[in-house]
Amino acid sequence: MIVLTLRGALDVPLEAETVTPDAFAGQALGAIERLPVLQGNRPGRLGDFFAVSGRADDRIRVAGDAARVKYLGKGMTRGRLEVEGDAGMHVGAEMRGGELVVGGDAGDWAGAEMRGGVLRVAGRAGHLLGAAYRGSPRGMRGGAILVAGSAGHETGAGMRRGLIAVGGDTGDFPGASMLAGTIVVAGRLGIRAGAGMRRGTILALQGSDAGTPGPLALLPTFVFDCEYRPAWIDVYLRELARLGFEAPGAAAGRFRRYSGDLVELGKGEILAWTSA
Repeated sequence: MIVLTLRGALDVPLEAETVTPDAFAGQALGAIERLPVLQGNRPGRLGDFFAVSGRADDRIRVAGDAARVKYLGKGMTRGRLEVEGDAGMHVGAEMRGGELVVGGDAGDWAGAEMRGGVLRVAGRAGHLLGAAYRGSPRGMRGGAILVAGSAGHETGAGMRRGLIAVGGDTGDFPGASMLAGTIVVAGRLGIRAGAGMRRGTILALQGSDAGTPGPLALLPTFVFDCEYRPAWIDVYLRELARLGFEAPGAAAGRFRRYSGDLVELGKGEILAWTSA
């Protein structure tokens, strides 16, 4: 395993796209230290900012506060990258495989346009989790993102495939312009959920608005269909548990199904848990 230890606090954010198991594979420590990074508009070397130790294989550990280190694990296809504390913006963006674990919070655009692999966040995630970059036709296209805490606005915006599971609340516009895929929210679902969604599923396990009992405050372009318990729910919950995401409150009860967004194709669904 290669261990990267920050040499000191960063006044200016550092862009470190080269911190991936792919880039480190088979490299000597000296070659890893010479990998390019960018701080502001100034190019530098990885070894200028991190002490590098260990032996290169498919595992990397980042020690220290990496809240100002951007693009960790970008585009990684294999291996395991562990960030002991917080991670900066774009962590796991465009990743295609492997496992990326953030021990603290993740910045905005975590898992943006992800295509495969697993991204785990032990704390909170910022805005645009698993979302499409501005101007891009689609966001997350595969893989799984598991967040233990809350997530910001536009979670899963433009999502095409894959799974996003959030243990806490989401901000506004979760699933906006969603094309397909699944978003699971164990806490409060933010307002304007599924705005412009065409297909896909948003699973609201709390099933209430603003922490008060009652139906979700959904857009008027979503219509109530029925109340039932889909046959696939228990299979899905078992798979979430296998991935380390527990949702015990949903083990019983039914779901109210709303279809929309009717300003678009209208084949998406929001399933809101109810104890009835």
